[in-house]
Amino acid sequence: MSEIRTVNDVTKVLAEQAYIADRGLSTAIFLAMSLGRPLLLEGEPGVGKTETSKALSAAFNVELIRLQCYEGIDANQALYEWDYTRQLLYVRTLSGEQAAKSDTVDDLFGSRFLIERPLLKAVKAGDRCVLLIDEVDRSDDEFEAFLLEVLSDFQVTIPELGTIEAPSRPLVIVTSNRTRDLHDALKRRCLYHWIDYPVLEREVQIVKARAPEISETLIRKVAAAVARMRRMDMAKKPGVAETIDWARALDFLGATTLEPKIADETLGSVVKDRDDLDMVREQLGEVVK
Repeated sequence: MSEIRTVNDVTKVLAEQAYIADRGLSTAIFLAMSLGRPLLLEGEPGVGKTETSKALSAAFNVELIRLQCYEGIDANQALYEWDYTRQLLYVRTLSGEQAAKSDTVDDLFGSRFLIERPLLKAVKAGDRCVLLIDEVDRSDDEFEAFLLEVLSDFQVTIPELGTIEAPSRPLVIVTSNRTRDLHDALKRRCLYHWIDYPVLEREVQIVKARAPEISETLIRKVAAAVARMRRMDMAKKPGVAETIDWARALDFLGATTLEPKIADETLGSVVKDRDDLDMVREQLGEVVK
């Protein structure tokens, strides 16, 4: 990552991975990399928060380590666990005399029986990885407090093995869909950037980068139609991923422009809620004009 010296460098390396970042996002990433701070990305589902991490790991040719948060996740599932089944099998293979030896316990709680979860992997990898903590808003308050501790020190203490400290800080991307408010302490630890739905021209650029085989005329029609949908009172507004899916579906069916009949037949590529489907179909002529 040492080749990144300016904000423009960030924009360029992301573009090489078909990720079109605006100036604000590139600046936030540049500062996170330069200052060694986690970057909290918030925004509606489908605007490209997770894809940011994927593009960065590919651009810098480092491992993407992903911690997918969910309700009920705890420290063990994020950090490490002991493989108790293998430990038990190992003990059973020992004779009574071998099992009594003092170094047996050291063997049992050595690295061979340690299951590394994403956070421990990231601590050991350092800047040879991008750590993605995805949808942190799905976890509970206790796990968020635990994350804050790890992100502050970037070291992990395993009672049986001692303290493991990161050789260098990885680039950390934290994402949230804002299903609940995050604690101020976590927000203070991170730099922050809100990713909004792109304006029309940027969305056209994004779809062209991801699906260059599709004609610009069709892409522009699709992007404009999706932009009109987002102004409707939908339960689940379509994200950029849905725009790309819709354009690909239409192109696969041989469409060269967007007309009401084929739009209706392919709406399932872009609208993922029954009530939203009914709403869009009622106004389809206005949507695809």
